[in-house]
Amino acid sequence: MQLTKNFSYEELTASPTAKRLGIDNSPPADVVAALTRLVAAVLDPLRQAWGAPIYVTSGYRCAALNRAVGGVPHSQHILGEAADVTTGSRDGNRRLWQLLRRLDLPVDQVINEHNYQWLHISYGPRHRRHYFSLNP
Repeated sequence: MQLTKNFSYEELTASPTAKRLGIDNSPPADVVAALTRLVAAVLDPLRQAWGAPIYVTSGYRCAALNRAVGGVPHSQHILGEAADVTTGSRDGNRRLWQLLRRLDLPVDQVINEHNYQWLHISYGPRHRRHYFSLNP
């Protein structure tokens, strides 16, 4: 099922870890609505401006999956408000970060994870436009 032109329900809920551990990662209706808002407000406009694919490496995570992958207890992934994305390269992810800043989309948080290994992008009711890096 397509949520928007460029992103599908399946790619925002798929998880190799859930599959391997037998975790049902099917979101409830309110989470599907939140995922749709995330994609429509941020990911689709970003993809259009980027002009090339953006890959979701982690979208929705039910509580059990979030625990299994070591996510923070109150992760926006659980609410359907966040996705980890990549262009396929650290250099591309760095340029995507810069594009996000220029576009000034209504993000809540954008986190550069592990020196641009991926970007965590969230969209929720706060729209803080908070950009920071987590680089151990």
